[in-house]
Amino acid sequence: MRLLLVEDDRRIAADVERALRAAGYVVETVRNGEEAWFRGDTEDYGAIVLDLGLPGMDGLAVLKRWRANGRSMPVLILTARGSWAERVDGIDAGADDYLPKPFRMEELLARLRSIVRRSAGHASPRIVAGEVELDERQMKVTLRGVPVALSPLEYRLIAFLLHHRGRVVSQQELEENVYGHGEDHESNALEVLVGRVRKKLGADLIETRRGFGYLVPETTP
Repeated sequence: MRLLLVEDDRRIAADVERALRAAGYVVETVRNGEEAWFRGDTEDYGAIVLDLGLPGMDGLAVLKRWRANGRSMPVLILTARGSWAERVDGIDAGADDYLPKPFRMEELLARLRSIVRRSAGHASPRIVAGEVELDERQMKVTLRGVPVALSPLEYRLIAFLLHHRGRVVSQQELEENVYGHGEDHESNALEVLVGRVRKKLGADLIETRRGFGYLVPETTP
């Protein structure tokens, strides 16, 4: 899943980015409010981690602009501002959750998983499609109860499709959430990757809709 991290403190940004990548996310990082607003307004992200104290444009103003323009991606606010009134302002502006600094990375990841699940309509951290089950907390995929060894790219692909099961995901959207925006890869890399996942999890799990993209159906054989 492709995420935008907006944090002007380079040390915090590096630590958070490292933790997010280790958790299987594709991460893009910006450090000022103007660029954050532009990226969030013109690009599609699975979620955004947003600091409030930004140069150029305050994070709260960025968030309000996104919501005013109809941008509905889940947003997790990070901030050193600790008062309850400021937390209320953030939630009222359209934030999905709020994490005060300092924080533990485990809590950040748990809150991020939660807002992503809620935005996709999932209540549980476990997503089941037929005989395949994804456990986000453990970053584990099982087939008929048996853990399946997946590469990071294979995990990103099946996790994204399971999150959006029942919806056809275009090749471009899938590539951006598996490889990252603008990252170089062979023209047939995604097709090869889908083939590897089918071999491990079952040929019928992922459907190809020629000219449209890929689909994990709501009801999987």
